[in-house]
Amino acid sequence: MIITRTPFRVSLFGGGTDYPAWYLENGGAVVGTTIDKYCYLSVRKLPPFFEHKHRIVYSRIENVSNVSEIKHPAVRGVLEEYPVDYGVEIHHFSDLPARSGLGSSSAFTVGLINAMRGLEGRISSASFLGKEAIRVEQNVIGEKVGSQDQVWAANGGTGYISFNQNGTIDVSKLIMRPGNHSILNDHILLFFTGFTRIAETIATKKINNVSKKAGQLKTLHQMATEARSILESKAPDFDNIGYMLNEAWQLKRELADGVSTTAIDGIYERGRRAGALGGKLLGAGGGGFMMFFAPPHKHNAIKAALSEFIHVNCNIGSEGSKVVSYEHYE
Repeated sequence: MIITRTPFRVSLFGGGTDYPAWYLENGGAVVGTTIDKYCYLSVRKLPPFFEHKHRIVYSRIENVSNVSEIKHPAVRGVLEEYPVDYGVEIHHFSDLPARSGLGSSSAFTVGLINAMRGLEGRISSASFLGKEAIRVEQNVIGEKVGSQDQVWAANGGTGYISFNQNGTIDVSKLIMRPGNHSILNDHILLFFTGFTRIAETIATKKINNVSKKAGQLKTLHQMATEARSILESKAPDFDNIGYMLNEAWQLKRELADGVSTTAIDGIYERGRRAGALGGKLLGAGGGGFMMFFAPPHKHNAIKAALSEFIHVNCNIGSEGSKVVSYEHYE
C-alpha cells in the first residue's frame, strides 16, 4: 500500500498568466506558496476476490470492472496513462473541501500519479510530477486549467514560477532573509466562504477572454515579478504587498464574468474595513477560500467582522507531494 500527501496552495500574484493560451505567446509568472493542508491518497493492489476489479472512494464510491467505466476524470485519466494488470483500490481524504480554490484538483492528480508510480516501485521527482500532472489534466482529460497548481503541488515551498513561451517551466524558491518568511506567514488569513464552484467553468471564460484582457494579464505578470523583488529584499515592505494584492484582485475581477459575485465582494469589503490591506479570492473565482493580507494586530478585528465564516489556521511553505507510507506485499 502507498499513501501520498500533497499540499494545497495559496497563489499570491500572477494568476491568469499560467494558462497556456497566454504564456505560450507572452510568457507568464506567479508568486505563491503551499500550505500545511493536504490531499491524502491511499492506493493498494486489490485482491481478485470481488465482483469489481477497481474500487475508488472519494465523495462517492465507484466499483468498476474496467478503467473506462470510472467517472472520476483524474482517476480514469491517470489509470489510462499508467495501466496495471491488477485491480487497485484508491481512497481519497482531505484536510479541506474540494472546489475551494486551493488547487485541490491538481493536488489530487499529482498525488495519484505519485502513488501509482510508487506502487510500481518508481520514484518521481517534483519536476516530473508537475509536468506530468499538467499533461494529464490538459491533454489527457482535456480540462481547461492553468499550469501553476500542479507545479505548486509537486514542488511545495514559497516561490516564483516562470512559464516560458517555449513551454518550459522554471521553479525558483524565494530567497528570503531570516524571519521574513515568518512575517509573510503571519500576514495571511484564510476564510472559507461556504461557496463551492467548478473552477473549469470560470477558467474557460478566462481563456476565451485572453486576447481581450492582454493589458490586465501583462500587469499581473509584472506584479508577480515586482512582488518577488520586494519579498527577496533585505527589509520587505509588507504593507506594499497588501496594497498590491488589492490592486491585483481588482484586475482579476475584470478577467471574466463570475470571478466574483455580490456576496464575495461584500465579504472582501468587510475584511478591508476591518483592517486588511488587500486580499483575493483564491483559485479561478466564484467561491472557495478568501485570503486576506493584514498585519497580525488587525487579525482579531477581521475575524470578528467575518465571524460567520470558518477561519482556517495554516502555515505556508509546506513541502511538495511525497510518499508518507509504503508497505510492500504480494
